[in-house]
Amino acid sequence: MQWIYLVVAIVSEVGATIGLRVAAVGRRAWYGAVAAGYVLSYVCLSLTLAHGLGIGVAYGVWAACGVALTAVASKVFFKEPLTLLMAGGIVLIMGGVLLIELGNASHGAA
Repeated sequence: MQWIYLVVAIVSEVGATIGLRVAAVGRRAWYGAVAAGYVLSYVCLSLTLAHGLGIGVAYGVWAACGVALTAVASKVFFKEPLTLLMAGGIVLIMGGVLLIELGNASHGAA
């Protein structure tokens, strides 16, 4: 269940951030959806922690996936640049998240 909460936290945070971009360019009605998305994200992140996932793993995955997904979504929805260097950064983020998770798993096995 903790991973489901974390996925909802990530998706709602990315959605809120995309909504913030829309609101910032003049569609002020989106600010309500932005606030709701961020609140949902933090509630789900806290539920993730309450269900036993360590804060280092939870926050690391949440932040890293948020950065990577937001970069991709900004390319798709707003035609913002996504250069090869930026894509390399996303790959490094994914590698870092994997290392955090593997480190957590090996610590639990020891």
